[in-house]
Amino acid sequence: QFPGGDGELLNFITKNKRYPVVSCYENSISGKVICQFVVEKDGSISDISIIRSLDPAYDKEAIRILKLLPKFIPGKQNGRVVRAYYTFPVSF
Repeated sequence: QFPGGDGELLNFITKNKRYPVVSCYENSISGKVICQFVVEKDGSISDISIIRSLDPAYDKEAIRILKLLPKFIPGKQNGRVVRAYYTFPVSF
């Protein structure tokens, strides 16, 4: 879980998002980039991948934002800290 919950995650994404000028204004593209990543046992993010692409410029921006994320609260299973997949849409 993101520190502060999903609402804080959305606030972080919104605050750090930069629209790619060429794609946004010239091509009038909007939608969601569906991303997946792994939250490691220490809360760090790894293995970022794009599940559903919108445009190469938007995909690159979504990956840039995810690399800025602070550490998450790691997942637990049966009382043990485990790696966990997290799927998240980044809207443009």
